[in-house]
Amino acid sequence: MNYPKVIALSGASGSGKTTIIKQLAEKFDCSFLLFDDHTSKDTYPLNMKDWFENGANVSLIETPDFVTALRNLLSNNNQSYIFIEEPFGKERESMSALIDYVILLDQPLELCLTRIIKRHLEKPGPDSLHCVRSFVHKYEEYFRDIYISCVKQVKSNCDLIIDEVASIEETTNVISHWLKKNISE
Repeated sequence: MNYPKVIALSGASGSGKTTIIKQLAEKFDCSFLLFDDHTSKDTYPLNMKDWFENGANVSLIETPDFVTALRNLLSNNNQSYIFIEEPFGKERESMSALIDYVILLDQPLELCLTRIIKRHLEKPGPDSLHCVRSFVHKYEEYFRDIYISCVKQVKSNCDLIIDEVASIEETTNVISHWLKKNISE
């Protein structure tokens, strides 16, 4: 078996991707990359509502720094796995060939929304309340539909779907067990 295997965790914002990736990386003593660490102001289309209404082509979400970081990690790594946070699974052309397995965290959107709001409120800043209001407005207008569309796209081409609401530890254990059972170390 060729190592490392790239395991992408996908799902809507607030589904638990970052927290679970960090736990998996620690558990397996492997490297990880987080999507948001490799985004810029140019990552997303300027008008997300128009993007969604024109077909929600996730390949238009560009992260060249993320692709480069993953390629560099793959070329200098003999660990079993590299865990990545890739909200769009294998659906983005720039990432599809680099990913071996996709795990979709298909969590209820009200849980995801609650986590996003808590995230903003737990790290208060001068404009925290404004950020929450702005996000909730966009969520009602089009973010919710975008999340549903993206999860649906990933669901059609993933290897494991976690749709049970469970603790981070329980979910990490389910994924760990699945990896050990289905992908030889």
